[in-house]
Amino acid sequence: MNTTPAPSRIAIIGAGPGGLICARILQEHGITATVYDADASRTARDQGGSLDMHPRSGQHALRAAGLLNDFLAEARPEGQQMRLVGRDGRILFDAAPSATDTAEGNPEIDRGQLRGLLLDSLKPDTVRWNHKLSRVTSLGEGTHRLHFADGTTADADLVVGADGAWSKVRALLSDASPAYTGVTFVETGLSDADHRHTTLARLTGDGTMMALDNNQGFVAQRNSGGHIRVYVGMRTAENWHQQAGVDLTDTAAVREALLAEFAGWSPDLLGFITATDTGYTNRPLYALPVPHTWQHTPGVTLLGDAAHLMSPFSGMGANLAMLDGADLAGALVTSPTVDQAITAYEAILMPRSTEAAEGAAEGIDSAFAPDSSTQALAHMTRHH
Repeated sequence: MNTTPAPSRIAIIGAGPGGLICARILQEHGITATVYDADASRTARDQGGSLDMHPRSGQHALRAAGLLNDFLAEARPEGQQMRLVGRDGRILFDAAPSATDTAEGNPEIDRGQLRGLLLDSLKPDTVRWNHKLSRVTSLGEGTHRLHFADGTTADADLVVGADGAWSKVRALLSDASPAYTGVTFVETGLSDADHRHTTLARLTGDGTMMALDNNQGFVAQRNSGGHIRVYVGMRTAENWHQQAGVDLTDTAAVREALLAEFAGWSPDLLGFITATDTGYTNRPLYALPVPHTWQHTPGVTLLGDAAHLMSPFSGMGANLAMLDGADLAGALVTSPTVDQAITAYEAILMPRSTEAAEGAAEGIDSAFAPDSSTQALAHMTRHH
């Protein structure tokens, strides 16, 4: 049990993996935290694709939360397979996990499954759904008032901004805002892929397939339940669809625009565009400036994307968020005061996230470059 003085009111904004891990570890030590989330319920929206949990970050956090075995029971070790395909559809590189990798590597889990596991581990009413944060005001001496869109308020002695890319809490600490990376993903998906899309399922394999060339590419990612999530990526203007006169709600128009962009690619790869079962979702990629730092402010801190939004080419986003949540909870459990806990946590957070964000910026630059195919093959060969 926790024996250190703790605030009676810890507010975690955002029920993503980082915020939920933080709340779970605090509860395990007898400290109450309330999580506020804008979603209407836990099932209000799709949680996104598959995540690989790394031993020293995501898995470390799950172990600290007492949930590692629950995670391993749901994880997919075979999802670690990594495949690189040329624009002509030929497989250039294929690394399936060995028995050692399966036991000790970075097994995959769907975001929705991970979130469900974390939510189920918390006491009832820990998460307050349908609480969209509008703003936060200081009440002095490290306390803050949370103002929600429905007109309600709550006061907190510690506000943890786990509220993602467009964090409202961040404004208390930093003027930084996410900037467009120059790359946009258009997300699509295949359902019951092994039966309904056999060629594309074989091309994807059990894990992640990438086909990258000349500032464009496909990333196909195996999820659970026979679903394949597909990201059609291109280095392009943030408003590319407006420039092309394409209405993003017009499925046929988006399909034709993407096929025009990817003219000359293999018919098999173009199938990832044409065979969609989900339609198309435009996802421009954003990142915070590197480094993103701030002056210590009593009663407030950040974790995850709110602190260090970076491109998905770090492979570390959710892992870092969970490690942040675990480290913050650990600091709150062991430090004499909340202020000392925040100081200790931020001293670990900032250098670690700067290094990861630098790697992510390099990763997206090499994945969407004129010679991206060559760079990707060299990188995979070196790291497998």
